[in-house]
Amino acid sequence: MRNLSLFVLISILLVNQAWSQVYSDKVAGKKNQEQADSLKKSEYPYFLPIWGKKVTQKGFGLPLPAGLSLNYFAQESDLIIDDLLVGFNNGPQYDLGEIIRFNSAVSTANSLNLRPDFWIFPFLNVYGIFAKAKTSTAIDAGLWLPDTANVWNEITTFSSKADFDAVTAGFGLTPTVGMAGYFLALDMNMAWTSISALDKPVFSFVFGPRLGKSIKFKNENRNIAFWVGGFRVSMTSGTKGSLNLAEVMPVDELQGKVDDGFAKVDEAETNVTAWWEGLTPQEQMNPVNKAKYETANRTIDAFGNLLTTVDGALSTASTSTVQYSLTKTPKDMWNFLIGSQFQLNRHLMCRAEYGFLSSRQQLTLGLQYRFGL
Repeated sequence: MRNLSLFVLISILLVNQAWSQVYSDKVAGKKNQEQADSLKKSEYPYFLPIWGKKVTQKGFGLPLPAGLSLNYFAQESDLIIDDLLVGFNNGPQYDLGEIIRFNSAVSTANSLNLRPDFWIFPFLNVYGIFAKAKTSTAIDAGLWLPDTANVWNEITTFSSKADFDAVTAGFGLTPTVGMAGYFLALDMNMAWTSISALDKPVFSFVFGPRLGKSIKFKNENRNIAFWVGGFRVSMTSGTKGSLNLAEVMPVDELQGKVDDGFAKVDEAETNVTAWWEGLTPQEQMNPVNKAKYETANRTIDAFGNLLTTVDGALSTASTSTVQYSLTKTPKDMWNFLIGSQFQLNRHLMCRAEYGFLSSRQQLTLGLQYRFGL
């Protein structure tokens, strides 16, 4: 059901984490001395990375310098929504932050992303992100108004789910260090996600440190790696957008909610007046009571004005538009990661990674092909 869907046109937390476990590894240990000596004597045949020839002569094993990855990414994340403003037909916007309160907001995303990458230096990989996703946001919210004691209560609740298509583009870099199969990677990327319902793309920044170990098979080009790490995401908090009023809900249903809203406003006004007139003159002079009275009247007036505006817009619902703005933040900035990758040979590898231990869960599955350059 899409009732009141203007309140859930949230920029989706669409992060495109596409890191793969390849890194420059310092060959160490007596049992690997033959391999180290072979690297030092070999001719490095590729243009990238810069200083590739020098570091192989010092006993570092390098991955092939270029790669192309295809990744599937799924995520579910809790959001916090504040500062809701709503207006109609490009008119003034009304602050509904005190009247509409969000009990929960959960975003989900399923995306495929393509990631070309290059080793610019032996310790630095850079990459691009190109993704297309199906996203949704489900919310549960309540309408709050004051009672006869001027205590704010939730008088009704509503829920909604909105689905969107999203396109993402961005870039990232991964500084790494490796020795004797152990590695540390500090992945970070910046991405811009475009959603048709929003005025401008949403910017996100992801930081993902990982620490792991690679275990070789008898074939020295075949290995399996395991790692643990963290995942931190930040995003632009302000969101603005516009949609047709007819997309919010059927006109008849919306008119019914507007009429019910007018009755609720009248009831709230009566309650606040009764509370205020029930106070003694001395109690009315109390700054706390005055602030409560002014806040109640201000928000009730704003809600009443909004209903009047909506009522007028319904007469031309087919051409009327709704403008909104809000702020949103992830409920948790960090979550924990575990992952693994199997490398069949220097060219082909697959990986899986899972994030958890917070209000965000995510799964990444990837296939990568590497080649010389």
